[in-house]
Amino acid sequence: MTMVHATTRLFTLALLASFVLGGCASKGAPHKAPVEERTSTSGRSAPSATESVAGAAKAMPGAENAGKPGYYTVRPGDTLIRIGLDAGQNWRDIGRWNNLENPNQIEVGQVLRVLPAHLAGVPAAGETGVVTRPVASATVSPVAAASAPVRPAATASAAPATVSAGSEEELAWVWPTAGGLLRGFDEVNNKGLDLGGKAGDPVLAAMDGRVVYSGAGLRGYGNLIILKHNNTYLSAYAHNQTLLVKEDQSVHKGQKIAEMGSSDAERVALHFEIRRQGKPVDPAKYLPAR
Repeated sequence: MTMVHATTRLFTLALLASFVLGGCASKGAPHKAPVEERTSTSGRSAPSATESVAGAAKAMPGAENAGKPGYYTVRPGDTLIRIGLDAGQNWRDIGRWNNLENPNQIEVGQVLRVLPAHLAGVPAAGETGVVTRPVASATVSPVAAASAPVRPAATASAAPATVSAGSEEELAWVWPTAGGLLRGFDEVNNKGLDLGGKAGDPVLAAMDGRVVYSGAGLRGYGNLIILKHNNTYLSAYAHNQTLLVKEDQSVHKGQKIAEMGSSDAERVALHFEIRRQGKPVDPAKYLPAR
């Protein structure tokens, strides 16, 4: 064998050995799929699924009072006006009791005090104190936009006094309009009386009271007036064409407070409600016989 042939053979054997060794190394250390390192910029691992859920379930303002008498947990679609009507309270008082900087902003799941301190089991000093934490980031209810801007809630010292209308037996209601009955009370489908008439007919206060709401911010009621008569009774006058009184104004029984219309309704009619401690009752049982 010549020197050239020997050198060529040695080179070929060395080349084959390198391929064999490379193949063994490949089998011993197989190629791995890429792995994403879930670390934050601070170097800590990203939160687990359990930690993410726990963080999302943040405590709502006033959650410690959920289920207690005199407190209400906000549901989807709620507004402070509707909550006040259902609780039989001035919605501005509810905003003040709960230290709401913007009464148009409440969160689903938030717990609000909806009764005066002595009825909600809160010390009297709580009337002017903070009962639930202020809403930091709130979800605006889809029906919270009223026709007129909401004025800042009055302070405790400036809050209007409740009109005293006597006990239940002493109340003497009057019909809010001369129109005939179109539809009677139904606790499920109609929470008051629907009374007929012509557009522009006078709508009268059924009892002495104070205006706690005048506007169009409650869906389904159109131009609405709510009167508070005492600590027990409210009355509501809906679908008006024109509103003639403003919030915080005192009115007398029989006083013209609006003109009949068809706002948010299919026909001209007055929808009239009486609420006892926020619960709708049949007005026909309180109004005089015709």
